[in-house]
This record gives sequence, C-alpha cells and structure tokens, in this order.
Amino acid sequence: MIGIALVFLQAGYTKYFFTFDTDDGEFYRGPVSSPTGEYTANAYYRTYGGAAGGVDLWVEVKDNKTNEAKTIYYSDAKSRFSMEWADDDTLSIDHEEPAYPNSDRSVALDVEKEVYHDQGLACDSWVMKGEYETCHQAEG
Repeated sequence: MIGIALVFLQAGYTKYFFTFDTDDGEFYRGPVSSPTGEYTANAYYRTYGGAAGGVDLWVEVKDNKTNEAKTIYYSDAKSRFSMEWADDDTLSIDHEEPAYPNSDRSVALDVEKEVYHDQGLACDSWVMKGEYETCHQAEG
C-alpha cells in the first residue's frame, strides 16, 4: 500500500511541480543572436537510459539586458534541428525526424510569452504557470 501511495505521490509531484531540469546538459548549437541583439539562444542535449535510452534537447534563451536565462523549449531529440530568429522576439525552431512525419516538434515561440514541452509537463506545472502566457506541446 505504501509503495502504491509513493508512486502516486511521485507522479503528482512530477506533473504539478515540474520545472525544467537543465543543469547537466552538453552544449549543442548556438549562440544565435536575435536581430536586435537583445536575446541569445543556445541549444543543449542530455542522454538518458544507456544503450536503449534516448536524448533530450532543449533551448535556453538569455536576455542580454538582464543576463537572465530561461528554458523555452524541451523535447526528445530528432535528427534535424535548427533555430533562427523570425523577428526580435520570436525564435523559430525546426526539429523533426524526416522519415517519421508524426515526429515533427517544430514551433515558433515568442520568447517573452511562450514555452514548449513535447509531453506537456510545463503546461500542467503549477510552479511554472506564472512564467508564460501560452504553453505548447506535441500533438497526439
């Protein structure tokens, strides 16, 4: 009984108190500066699960005025990845596995107001609700 309760507590904690765990990643791509130089985007990755595991990928945007950085994008890694600024505040991320059409995790994000988490954990998190106006997640 106690084991079952602990599993439910852990699942609830993960869902409602989620924050991006991006402290131990490896640098992947960047820096990509916004047109005005106000923001800089960098991508990072982390492997998990050993030989049968996978790779997580996230994008962190730094506000060059305040020197504050925040994660705005988090997904399992695909073979095609690129990011570029569509305008001063919008970062366009192309992230897909071309052989698998349902794997497209591409999105354009307003770095001041939006966040993306492919599984929707950032969308459900009570802790993160004040950090964005719109949260995106993978379809399906």
